Amino acid sequence: MNRIARDFPPNSEAGFISLIQSSQSLHHLKQIHALVLRLHLFFSSIPISTQLLSSSSRLHSIPFSLSLFRLSPCPSPSLFNALIRALSDHSLPFLALSHFALMFNSSLRPGRLAFPFALKSAAALSQPSLAFSLHAAASKASLDLDSFVRTSLADMYVKLGFLDCALNVFDETPAWHLAGNVLLWNVVLNGLCRDGDVERARELFDVMPERSVASWNSLVHGLLKRGDLDAAVELFEGMPERNVVSWTTMVVGLSRNGDNQRAVWMFDRMLENGVRGNEFTVAAALSACARMGALESGLRVHEYALANGFRENGAVGTALVDMYSKCGKIECASEVFDRMERRDVLTWTAMIMGWAIHGHWRKAFQCFEDMKCARVKPDDGVFLAVLMACVHSGKVEKGLELFDSMRFYYQIEPTMKHYTCIVDLLGRAGRLEEALEFMKAMPVEPDFVLWGALFSACRVHKNIEMAELAAENLLRLKPSHSGGYVFLSNMYSSARRWDDAEKVRTTMKDQSVGKSPGWSYIEVRGQTHCFYAGDQSHPQSNEIHNRLEELVLRAKEQGYEPDTECVLHDIEDEDKEDSLECHSEKLALAFGLISTANGEEIRIVKNLRVCGDCHSLMKVASLICGREIILRDNKRFHHFNSGVCSCGDYW
Repeated sequence: MNRIARDFPPNSEAGFISLIQSSQSLHHLKQIHALVLRLHLFFSSIPISTQLLSSSSRLHSIPFSLSLFRLSPCPSPSLFNALIRALSDHSLPFLALSHFALMFNSSLRPGRLAFPFALKSAAALSQPSLAFSLHAAASKASLDLDSFVRTSLADMYVKLGFLDCALNVFDETPAWHLAGNVLLWNVVLNGLCRDGDVERARELFDVMPERSVASWNSLVHGLLKRGDLDAAVELFEGMPERNVVSWTTMVVGLSRNGDNQRAVWMFDRMLENGVRGNEFTVAAALSACARMGALESGLRVHEYALANGFRENGAVGTALVDMYSKCGKIECASEVFDRMERRDVLTWTAMIMGWAIHGHWRKAFQCFEDMKCARVKPDDGVFLAVLMACVHSGKVEKGLELFDSMRFYYQIEPTMKHYTCIVDLLGRAGRLEEALEFMKAMPVEPDFVLWGALFSACRVHKNIEMAELAAENLLRLKPSHSGGYVFLSNMYSSARRWDDAEKVRTTMKDQSVGKSPGWSYIEVRGQTHCFYAGDQSHPQSNEIHNRLEELVLRAKEQGYEPDTECVLHDIEDEDKEDSLECHSEKLALAFGLISTANGEEIRIVKNLRVCGDCHSLMKVASLICGREIILRDNKRFHHFNSGVCSCGDYW
């Protein structure tokens, strides 16, 4: 402190301000503050006291900021401004507005530096009446035409969901003001895109006097949100300049729209262009890999993250846990999870769900208990994950206990997904009447997915009467959806009621209802290959089908018998077997066998639930080929090894 005093004598205000700005720790800042008090500068120099408060906010010490403010008997307007900004920036909107009101009551007029952060705080509190009052106060103070304040007004209304008010602010802005305020244009453009009015956003974009990168990013995001991928890509390609937000927007948007392969390609292209991704870009790329089950691509993104200083924490760490678990490498997911220094509720959810979908119910339950011991409060997502572990392991009583605990102990209102888990849990265990009674007692109307869970259980346990009830409700809720018709037709076929099955198929044709095709992904040497049911479009199609025929013949020698009960038509057994051989996961398996080295594991991702016949063939194939086959369907993972599946034939 003596050295500081020597270097900056009492009359060196500028020197003190420079020193305060350069402070890198709270300890150092407090030393400077002590010297300022010793030299009686805190009360006599408004710039020094204001800079001390601003720097304490920069160092994330709001308690110290508040103590500095309270130390001043008559806070200046600049001190008020600095504190209101600090509180707003640190997500303390109520305190920010309290001090804004205190400024009014102190006979001080809030200026252009206080209003924007008060408006931001009103938006954060979702207080429309307060927002309107602040707007009126800004107009009364003749500040509503200030560029900073006016942009904040429009931004506040956008965040509150009052797009019409934001548009009124924009439309009533004088032309001279609009010409030089690109931020105001961007705020309104972003609001239109968020509201889904992409056409009007495009019109506004076309007449903007000046476009920043943010302008392009907003419109690209709007197009992606609407699902117009081609238009978004075209606009992206036409951007005169791109930043990391531009690339991240594309990676996230493509992945969320199901175009995961192009999302990963976009990430690779970003790196080729020399743009360094941020944690959101990396997390989005990992999520795209997870959705595809593309382990090799995920490993490449992980290597990039480590090489570029991204720590396995936060969004990146959670995305890594999710990627490894969804790519069939649950132990790798666990290793990343164990290395993480900070875990939030999303991280715990990803790990619990990973154990659940891989059938490791004990580890899922233990992870749930560990989370509670770590004093992380479970939310609805955590309970969904642990209930999923119960579903896949048949732990009915444990699942019902957890469901009651969620509602009565943690006061978490169940969503339709939680109700569906319980119906699925009871249904798989054969407790169909109990599942139906549970549905009748629900406080909400069962949806399509919930009736589908009951129907699937009815099919497994061959309860045709209840299956017809479920199918009736499925078709009532979504008459144009193929699932209800296919479910019922399959049910009748399993019961050999061919006439009823054909009637359902005829109804499908009459109403022009198409069946969603089954597809399967397989990644080989970093390239993903997609197969559809009955697919013959692959360049190696002949070789694939020949390999599959050979596999089926060898499997039959080991006792495999094609399960033809699920085939829809009343046709000859030989034709039924041909129909079964067209399933996409079998084609993917055959491709994996001819494209990978002996002993190498084969990973397949399927969009539908694996059928009983494919499940049986995969078990035998893992034995006769000496391979581990990892299949992820739309419910869970199946690890086939030495003729046995990890699900224990309970799926």
